[in-house]
Amino acid sequence: MNPIQLNKQLEQFLLEDIGTNDLTATTIFPVDEVGEAIFLAKATGIVAGVAMIQATYQSLDPTIHVVLHKKDGDHVTPGEVIAKVIGPIQVILTGERVVLNLLQHMSGIATMTYDAVQRLQNTDIRVCDTRKTTPGLRIFEKYAVTCGGGFNHRFGLYDGVMIKDNHIAFCGSLEKAIDQVRRKLGPMVKIEVETESKEQVVAAVEAECDIIMFDNQTPEIVAEWNELVPHTITTEASGNITLKTIANYRYCGVDFISLGCLTHSVHALDISLGGI
Repeated sequence: MNPIQLNKQLEQFLLEDIGTNDLTATTIFPVDEVGEAIFLAKATGIVAGVAMIQATYQSLDPTIHVVLHKKDGDHVTPGEVIAKVIGPIQVILTGERVVLNLLQHMSGIATMTYDAVQRLQNTDIRVCDTRKTTPGLRIFEKYAVTCGGGFNHRFGLYDGVMIKDNHIAFCGSLEKAIDQVRRKLGPMVKIEVETESKEQVVAAVEAECDIIMFDNQTPEIVAEWNELVPHTITTEASGNITLKTIANYRYCGVDFISLGCLTHSVHALDISLGGI
């Protein structure tokens, strides 16, 4: 993750939680009282976001010391130590919730992504995310997907063209929408088209799009439509594909399967902070 963007986001998260002061920690503990605490896994999963521990605490107090026992992408089981923090107790407790919120959420995403990859059981198809992320958390959530063995789709509206159903409906036709894009953008920008019928797939192929998405289709239809696309065009299956159904797409032949649930329906991995 871009360290400038990361630190800016973390600063906002800390300001939201701390405000003008941590009334509890600062009234109970002297500013110079030092302690140690550990981040402990309480469930089995894939850890992601350990760098948040260091970055968050360093922004609060540069003297605080963080020892990492795990790295992003590592498997953890209940009772395993992820990291140890040494420094002023005030600071350890003040930063606790922001760190845990990010660490638990990101680890939950990494764990779900890993699960999806394992269920698919086809290394020729890459599992990727979507833009269905939590506002303000996109860089964290998309990074967590990579920790679980997944890949990132476009980060936003600015780094790739995706012509979807509403673009086509307002423009009048898929062909017209593609033509409009080609007239105004240079060769460095890839164009993806969302297709919902065989006719649209054929039109997208004839227009030589870079990527064709088969939206909300069964594995059988995806496999059928994929045969219409030359190998020079990347293919993607998306829409209503879940952990329960992803294995059904194992042999559909696409290059990517995108899952919105990796970021919008994730359960946080149980991790705690305790003093030692």
